[in-house]
Amino acid sequence: MSQTFAALEGTPEGARLAILLALAAALAHAVFGALQKGRYDPWLSRGAIDLGIMVLSAPVALFLVPWPRGGEWRIMAGVVAIHFIYKLTMALAYERAAYTVVYPVVRGSGPLATLAFAAIFLGEHYSALQWMGVLILSGAILALARVNLRGAKTSVQALRRGLAWALAGGVMVAVYTTFDAWGIRQTPDPFTFLAWFFLVTSFDFPLLVLWRHLRGIGEPIPARPRVLLMRGVIGALVAFVSFGGVMLGTRLGKVGEVASLRETSTLFAALIGRVVLGEKVGAVRAILMGAVAAGAILVQAG
Repeated sequence: MSQTFAALEGTPEGARLAILLALAAALAHAVFGALQKGRYDPWLSRGAIDLGIMVLSAPVALFLVPWPRGGEWRIMAGVVAIHFIYKLTMALAYERAAYTVVYPVVRGSGPLATLAFAAIFLGEHYSALQWMGVLILSGAILALARVNLRGAKTSVQALRRGLAWALAGGVMVAVYTTFDAWGIRQTPDPFTFLAWFFLVTSFDFPLLVLWRHLRGIGEPIPARPRVLLMRGVIGALVAFVSFGGVMLGTRLGKVGEVASLRETSTLFAALIGRVVLGEKVGAVRAILMGAVAAGAILVQAG
């Protein structure tokens, strides 16, 4: 499988597969965000998801793929630090503001920064049309967040804090997307990188949730955590598609292009909000979602 995947690098077939992986990651990431912000406290939800990732990825990483060597351990250390900060910002944002407010801000502030980081640190080049597409996409997503603010029921102070953490989360999206793309390109076998990526990034939040529980901070761990653990397993499977898909996509295609397509997750998030949460879409939201799609198309057309 690894050899087949490697043979696609730099080919038109590989570029098409990168697009499909980015779109699959977009849908999965919208589901992932809804799972973290759903029924339980976002800290508990993320801890349960990471626990599920740990259980499912450990056998693969420990027994089926090679262990990291030398510089690969330093890459993994960077991955752990960056993703922990990202997860922390997301939990703090979801704790203070609604899903439909936080999610568009995070996804809208990420693409432009990702394009810039990829150009600066990975030497990728993008046309004026692609930059315009990212500006349209990011602007439409942020405008969608502004529209969603009108229906927010939390206090102004909590909203401001939630939005501040959401913006920080958007910056961290750009940081981890660029770093992960660089890291997976340094590893001969991308699936080995993914197996260890999921394992090493899965320990922090379960331990943090346990520490918060012992200190009496936030919502306590349920006495019967079966539903929470099931949510964690489902979230883990979704995470494999979401994060794994986009990293494989950046191995085959340009980071900025894949990242921009992934941000169409906002469209899926709006659909989830409408179907699952019963939120109204309306004409303005529909127009802005169309602008998101148009921006993503321009990035690819460029």
